[in-house]
Amino acid sequence: MDAKLTLKLDKNVIEKAKEYASSHNRSLSRMIESYLKTLVDKDTAQSEKDFEISPFVKSMRSGVKFPADFDYKKEYGDYLAEKYR
Repeated sequence: MDAKLTLKLDKNVIEKAKEYASSHNRSLSRMIESYLKTLVDKDTAQSEKDFEISPFVKSMRSGVKFPADFDYKKEYGDYLAEKYR
């Protein structure tokens, strides 16, 4: 059963959220409902460690670790600049 809820939010946030929902072919109401459901329904929400990774995907790991602040766009740009120099 659906019920109505009134929220007060920043106007800019509402506009951006509407654009986001529209670009993903969803209604803003359903998007907010899905988000709230993940917060309150911990029994059905799975944490990252609960996901089973297939053996094929595991075999694709390279073992390379990158720093948290690694800027792949800059590195790729540098690579292309060097390649086409």
